[in-house]
Amino acid sequence: MTKSSREIMEILEAYDLTGCAWSAAEFAGCDSKTITHYVSVRDRGGDPYAVVGRARLIDLFLDKVEEFVDRSEGKVRTDQVQVRLVAMRFVGDERWTRRAVAEAKAAWRDGHQRR
Repeated sequence: MTKSSREIMEILEAYDLTGCAWSAAEFAGCDSKTITHYVSVRDRGGDPYAVVGRARLIDLFLDKVEEFVDRSEGKVRTDQVQVRLVAMRFVGDERWTRRAVAEAKAAWRDGHQRR
């Protein structure tokens, strides 16, 4: 679970006050490993408040999904896209494809609305 900016600030302040992850964990009300994580990110020069997204299986195929949606003018069905992606060696579930197609269709509609 991601900590809020306020919680991260309290974690870093507790560590700066005590100089020890275990003692800071008692003050901040979290695990000492959490303290160590945020302090190490800060000490390496990173932004402890930044949210890091994880890579998805479908990320390598998003260009193709967008191409299918664009060529069909937003009318392609998810099951058709799934069949084409599996032919291109996509190993993910249809659920991944459904989410990607929904995002691509929403982006396509945003760009093709009457004004």
